[in-house]
Amino acid sequence: MIHARILCGVALSVGLCSAVSAGDWPRFRGPNGSGISADVTATPVEWSPDKNVRWKTSLPGAGVSSPIVIGDRVFVTCYSGYGANFGTIDDLKRHLVCVDRSSGKILWDKSVDAVLPEDSYSGMGIPAHGYASHTPVSDGKRVYAFFGKSGVLAFDLDGKQLWHKSVGTESDRRRWGSASSPILHEGKVIVAASAESESIIALNSETGDEVWRQEAAGLANVWGTPLLVKIDDERTDLVLGVPYEIWGFNPDSGKLRWYSEIPAGDQYSSSVVAVQDVVYSIEGRGGGSAAVRAGGKGDVTKSHTVWSGSDSSRFGTPAVYEGRLYFFSSSVAGCNDAKTGKKIFQGRLEGGPSGGDGGSGSRSFGRGGGGSDYSSPVIADGKVYYVQSSGNCFVLKAGDKFEQLAVNSVTADRESFGATPAISNGEIFLRSDKHLYCVSEPAK
Repeated sequence: MIHARILCGVALSVGLCSAVSAGDWPRFRGPNGSGISADVTATPVEWSPDKNVRWKTSLPGAGVSSPIVIGDRVFVTCYSGYGANFGTIDDLKRHLVCVDRSSGKILWDKSVDAVLPEDSYSGMGIPAHGYASHTPVSDGKRVYAFFGKSGVLAFDLDGKQLWHKSVGTESDRRRWGSASSPILHEGKVIVAASAESESIIALNSETGDEVWRQEAAGLANVWGTPLLVKIDDERTDLVLGVPYEIWGFNPDSGKLRWYSEIPAGDQYSSSVVAVQDVVYSIEGRGGGSAAVRAGGKGDVTKSHTVWSGSDSSRFGTPAVYEGRLYFFSSSVAGCNDAKTGKKIFQGRLEGGPSGGDGGSGSRSFGRGGGGSDYSSPVIADGKVYYVQSSGNCFVLKAGDKFEQLAVNSVTADRESFGATPAISNGEIFLRSDKHLYCVSEPAK
């Protein structure tokens, strides 16, 4: 059995009042990583370069990180200076960009020099996703960005840097880089620094001081983002998918509370999601699917496994909505019963503005990655949205039958889309390796 060998950490709980509004999309895959918008505002079914694209903004560099939305501002990370066929690694920079939500105008762009030596732009990993794969997170007062070996940084909403903290400068065994996004919990910024130090680390959100750190060899080959799962009024678990297992930590101390074996391979690329206290996992590359109740103590494989299956989705994180688990693998959409894991439907995505069947990777990165589909599905207004690297966004009706409503693209140009969309108040924000887009229906 492979499970955590955890070092003891020091706990410090710091309170911080959140200024995030209900309609905001403050982290990777929105509220608590669910991928589901709680807005009642209608979201568009169809768009094209000439229809329902409110604005298009050139970005200072590539990336597969997702945009976040806080009030009237959109934040996204990028990298520049080095990549395929341009620059040297000494010129590599990371960027945190703030965009005006109404106009698409860049309000500020803060660049950070890379901490060297950085993993080179070679092999399978870095060319596939680049150096800006971590989505920022915000508490409504500050924005926190994780830049791998270059550390974790905090900025105020006007772009003033508040602190900068290293969480390690090591490389994963395959030198694929890292991708896990930071999350927030009660005044702490929590980062899965799997590649950088095989650690999960909590930092004081006001000062950047380390609150706790837990190291384990089992954190290697983890690219997913942690999740907070409320067990009851007194207990919340910090949950993370790792090779072969799901782990549950105490978010105040970092100590391991429980673990459960699941169908998964020797790497964990997606993120887990939860509805109430049930955690859902789906993985590719020899993995499978599972539902496990959070909570408990020690090995809960037998006592807390709800179901397990053989479905896979490669990099994408599933979404659970109205009792259904939605996931995608290349050009195939899957939907399972969330309670039982049994298949409800499976359907092939069809069409696409660029022709063909909308297959994966028809437009590859020119400046920041390969043709893999890294995006995860998101849900709003009773519709499931899924973006392929080609830029084709498929819109399905959420329900018991496979019903494709549309397939859309914001551009006819050669761009690669590796980011998961953000949705806020009826607007959909899409980012490519070159641009940030806002899609919405005209105001009535």
